Amino acid sequence: MGYQVENLEKNMVKLTITCSAEDFDAAIVKAYEKNKNKINIQGFRKGKAPLAMVAKMYGYEMFYEDAANELIPTAYEAAAKESEIEIVSRPEIDVTQIEKGKEFIFTATVAKRPEVILGEYKGVKVDKVEVMVTDEEVDAQIDKERNANAREITVEDRPVASGDTAVIDFEGFCDGVAFEGGKGEDYPLVIGSGSFIPGFEDQLIGVASGESKDVEVTFPEQYQAENLAGKPAVFKCTVKAIKSKQLPELDDEFASEVSEFDTLAEYKEDVKKQLVEKKSKDAKNAQEDAAVEAAVAKASMEIPEAMIESEAERMLQDYAYRLQSQGLSLEQYFQYTGTDAKAFIEQTKPQAEKRIQTRLVLEAIVKAENIEISEDDLTAEMQNMATMYNMELEKVQSLLGDEEKKTIAQDLACQKAVKVIAENAVEA
Repeated sequence: MGYQVENLEKNMVKLTITCSAEDFDAAIVKAYEKNKNKINIQGFRKGKAPLAMVAKMYGYEMFYEDAANELIPTAYEAAAKESEIEIVSRPEIDVTQIEKGKEFIFTATVAKRPEVILGEYKGVKVDKVEVMVTDEEVDAQIDKERNANAREITVEDRPVASGDTAVIDFEGFCDGVAFEGGKGEDYPLVIGSGSFIPGFEDQLIGVASGESKDVEVTFPEQYQAENLAGKPAVFKCTVKAIKSKQLPELDDEFASEVSEFDTLAEYKEDVKKQLVEKKSKDAKNAQEDAAVEAAVAKASMEIPEAMIESEAERMLQDYAYRLQSQGLSLEQYFQYTGTDAKAFIEQTKPQAEKRIQTRLVLEAIVKAENIEISEDDLTAEMQNMATMYNMELEKVQSLLGDEEKKTIAQDLACQKAVKVIAENAVEA
């Protein structure tokens, strides 16, 4: 196996990879062995016809694709490793010569890691952030706690009001015909939650328990069920029960039940303290982000489109994993949103490019500042992972290979680079 390297524009590289005629002929034999049981030739039992006879009848060309697929991965991997090019995209393969008895030649066009020219990253300016917590914010936080501790009571002396939970039976009709998925019984609908079609919940306000109501709505144009999208519908609804939240009294007893404090005044003071801490942390994170963004803006680099494409594809896969953890497939998500993988990747490219720019700049600062990660740093991070997943440290260490540990170390180094930028930033 041999190869040649051709540098293209915008950090793209073309590897022309040549495999010997002997290797290609051997790959044809492997392709024949793989497929011979599918071949019928008169005078031979199925799978027993020799390669020369098969080639005479059909030509060696019938094995070229499998032979190429046999050679390309190994040859590309070897050429990529020997060239020492830091490849940052999937290869685009193009076969340029394929014929029995001759060298097999193909090209692999790839993106290489761009060179980063750092600008000023110490002393970048960030906006000063004032941390203030108002009484209204404290009250709002306490109201959340009251809602979390509210009792649900059945209301019988008034009709449905906003904020109530209406327990309903319903059935939907379009053009007078009931449609699939439009029926429910004893469904607890929170009025004002926006969980049903726009306009549905508002029409139940004022309906008393035991009463029925025809709710008239129009399905959104982008509704997931295409046969209903944009169409008017009538839902025959019956309110079977009305439930309302009864909030606990805002007093010392409530404070003692939801906190470690005996009085409402102490509880309020602690809530304010926690809000100040959270806002301070958020402000610090915002300043860090702003400082890094400023450092990235002052750097220069030329990112190849193929690198952005690869990052956007990774982001799509990450999103698919998150959906899967919620019990939803990527195909279902595309169906509900009326989009597809191609559109998702296209929409994600600006974010992907920003991620790449940030990572490249941080890695360049790691190199410029000679930032190193010690074994203690790595062990501490793995201990954090062990705690997060409720595992023993030794188990985490055994599960992580050298490449995974290298990636963790790189991430930790980039985090230290962020600290370098942020700690040297100047408030404007």
